[in-house]
Order: sequence, then structure tokens, then C-alpha cells
Amino acid sequence: MKRSLPNVNDVASRAGVSTATVDRVLHRRSGVRAATAERVLRAADELHYLPRAELRALLSQRPLPVLFVLPAGGSRYLRMLGDRVQYSDDDWAPLNVRCRVAFVPSFDPRSLAQALRRRGRGCGGVAFMALEHPEVRAAVHALAEHGVPAVALVSDLPNSRCVGYVGLDNRAAGRTAAYLIARFVGATQRAKVVMIAGSLSYHAHMDREAGFLQLFAEQYPQMQIVGLREGYDDERTNYRQTRALLEQHPDLAAIYNIGSGAEGIGRALRESNLQRRVVFIGHGLTPDTRALLVDGTMDAVINQSPQSAVMNCVRIFANLRDGRDALSGVEATRSQVILRENLP
Repeated sequence: MKRSLPNVNDVASRAGVSTATVDRVLHRRSGVRAATAERVLRAADELHYLPRAELRALLSQRPLPVLFVLPAGGSRYLRMLGDRVQYSDDDWAPLNVRCRVAFVPSFDPRSLAQALRRRGRGCGGVAFMALEHPEVRAAVHALAEHGVPAVALVSDLPNSRCVGYVGLDNRAAGRTAAYLIARFVGATQRAKVVMIAGSLSYHAHMDREAGFLQLFAEQYPQMQIVGLREGYDDERTNYRQTRALLEQHPDLAAIYNIGSGAEGIGRALRESNLQRRVVFIGHGLTPDTRALLVDGTMDAVINQSPQSAVMNCVRIFANLRDGRDALSGVEATRSQVILRENLP
């Protein structure tokens, strides 16, 4: 039996809208929300209702809706990244992309997965800071099944259906932090070092820890790791963790802050009058880490540009929409080692 060609009713049923809405979208009439129009066009594509060239022409006339899902909470770097998304419409205009941001509770994989499923379905792309969890992977899979590309931002989600990752090589970043500490402390000196992570449920933090330990094992075995704490990127938690570590190890030589919340660590060092004795390395150039560098509490910051990170995500989604290779024009993410003397 010959298979019948799809019709307007099929498109409407697949998109979950009325046939009148399908008609308005396909004839480029106003009165339809961007997310709804995107859903209609995606349904038309999946059913092969329109020739690809005609469908691409329709898509190209509408701003591509892109959603960034970021953790709320104490990370000033992530707040800066969210601000970049929300207040840079002029930057996305040449790419015909419209960006918005949704904040979800930090370190909560269920909330992240729900946001991806519920808010990502009507988008042309979703960028998110990934938590290592089965529910998050399942949500990314569900988006892919509905034709919505997802990009892991800052922290990767390996072996998932993400179309890409935008962020540092975090294992290399951890090795860089270890090298800096060894050189600041003195490569031939036995020294006690502690690490404070945001959460090891972030693949980025796991990789930084692994790279840090790997370099010490390879090149500086005299460095002694005496503690690893999770501070959940919270300044007050990091403050308490640091005070406890300093009391436990009064001869502590260095601290590597894998995540955020640097001001809490800095406050503990200043109150103990150790801000120029204990080497302090961290991530993300923000107003608080800049101040810590200026006053000498912090020795170095490993940074990645939030502007470049957001733009790379936008370019990936625009490329996929326009039928280009996903990484066309996407710059490799570079890390910068920021010291007080080279502050931008």
C-alpha cells in the first residue's frame, strides 16, 4: 500500500498546535510565539512536509531561540556569564539568535533535568552547566529525540548526546594549578597542600582534581595533599572549611580552590594573617578574585572568558540551524593565567 504524504493535520498533531497556527507559521504571518513557531517548523522538518531549502528559508527569518540553563547561587563567575547572556542582544543580532537564561538550584540534578525537559523543548538550542547524573543524561537524550541540540558549558557531560562542549580542558587546568603551586612554594620543598572543590558532581571539578594530583605524582612527589573539601561554591562554607584546615595544619603551604567562593578562603587567610604566606590559586576572574589578587591574598587565577564561552555556544547553534559544521568559526577555549601584575 502506498504511503500517504504528510499534510497540515499531521504537522499540527506532531507540533501539538491547531492547523490555523500551522498555517500562520508556514505563511509567515504574525501572532505566533517564537517557541511555538519553532516547534511547528521542527515538526514540518521531521515529517518532510516542506523541501529542505524552503524550510531553511523560513527558519532563517526567525530569531533562533537559545536557552542557557545555569546554576543559581554563590558563583560570581556564573552570574557574570548569565549577565552576558541577558544583556548582549546586539552581539547575537547578526546571527539572528535570541538568547535567554534560566537559573536552577545549584548542585540539584533533578531540577536541572526538569528545566532541560520543560524549558528546552521549544528552543533551537540549549546550553547548560552539566551535572554528572543519570537524570541529566536522560534529559539531554530527550532533547535530542525532539531535535533540540544541547551544548555542555563550563563542565562537560561525556558519553551523552550533547552536540559539543564549550569550556576549558579542565585536566590541563588542574595540572596548571599544580605547577603554579609547586613553583610558588619551591619545587624542592616538602609542603602541605589542600584542595577545595565546588562539587565533584561537576565533571569539570573532577577533571581539575585529577590533573592536579597527576602533575604532583609525576613531577613533585614531595607535595603532600592533606585535604579535599567540597564548599559548594559558597563563600561562608569555604570560609569555615579554610579555618578548620588552617587549625588542623598550621604549616599549610598552599590552597587550590577548584570552584568558586574565593572570598571566603581569602577572608580566612587574612584573619589568620596568612594571606602572604599560604599560596592561593583559583579559577575565574571576577570582582572578588580581582580584589584578592590586588591585595596579595591570591597569587594566580586561571581564567576563561565568559564572553567567548557564550559566543561559542551561540555560534554552534547558528551553525546547526544553517546546515554548517557545528564548529565552523568556533574558537578553541583558551585559559589565561592572571597575576596581579598582568590584570586586564
